[in-house]
Amino acid sequence: MKLVRCSAFAPLDQLEIVDVPDPEVKKNQVLIRNTAIGVNYPDGLLVQGLYQMKPPLPFTPGIEAAGVIEAIGEGVEHLQVGDKVAVLMPIGGYAEKLLVHKSMAQPIPENMSTADATALLCAYGTAHHALKQRANIQAGETLLVLGAGGSTGIAAVEIGKAMGATVIAVASSEEKLNIAKAHGADHGINSSEGELGDHIKALVKNKGVDVVFDPIGGDAFDQSIRRMAWNGRYLVIGFASGRIPEFAVNLALVKGFSLMGVFWGTFAQKQPQDYLQNQQELFAWYEQGKVKPHISQTYALDDVHTALSDVLNRKVVGKVVLVP
Repeated sequence: MKLVRCSAFAPLDQLEIVDVPDPEVKKNQVLIRNTAIGVNYPDGLLVQGLYQMKPPLPFTPGIEAAGVIEAIGEGVEHLQVGDKVAVLMPIGGYAEKLLVHKSMAQPIPENMSTADATALLCAYGTAHHALKQRANIQAGETLLVLGAGGSTGIAAVEIGKAMGATVIAVASSEEKLNIAKAHGADHGINSSEGELGDHIKALVKNKGVDVVFDPIGGDAFDQSIRRMAWNGRYLVIGFASGRIPEFAVNLALVKGFSLMGVFWGTFAQKQPQDYLQNQQELFAWYEQGKVKPHISQTYALDDVHTALSDVLNRKVVGKVVLVP
């Protein structure tokens, strides 16, 4: 089988595609033939040594995959060969096949594509945790989503609407805004035109924004942080702009809002029961038609370098998937 190997923290073009023997299935394990592998922004940082964690070398990147069970080991009773499952893992997803413990293979609904399943793990999982456990967003509140054209941003738009918020989408092009609106955004702001802060103020007037979902950082943070409502919550998701902004804490004092960090991977580890309940709710919303990931592009496993580059350079809208 083929897999992607990172032998050194280096530019994306240094990633290798290698052939290795199929793994041997042992007790309590399942072998999954991947049909979709999620590509996430942090994956591209990880292989370059630019992420918060640095796994031992060599390693295979990828935290989410979905496919069909090809073989099961002794002791596996609740899963069968042919079942569709999704897997969330620390690393290892960029491969044609995965060998995992039975507890890691999550059955997915029959009407859910494996590509959609990958999106509902990290991107939607992050947005859901941010808005539910961190912001505790309420129906009728205003939600500002920065980077609303990305997979996590679109997820935040849909989940915000599912939870009853009025959603303002911010994106860098009309194409991205149109997609965000198609996924439920009530208003759109093109961040490439004029001052973002002025556009926000025109929409919310003097009330301010109740919740900001920010995977961008940089200048967008500087503009948005000054438009917070009393008792607002500013969610720090990531720094896709490339600049980690600095924060004048007197703003929080004067405006009475909270700055909240969101690290979904740690949440899933430290609050596994809450994570499982979130995942069940997301899958239920999917079946009810409340959420539907936007899969904008698929790449062959051999084209992993291009896939990661396009995600890092924000050339894509929504979710990107590798198809072995």
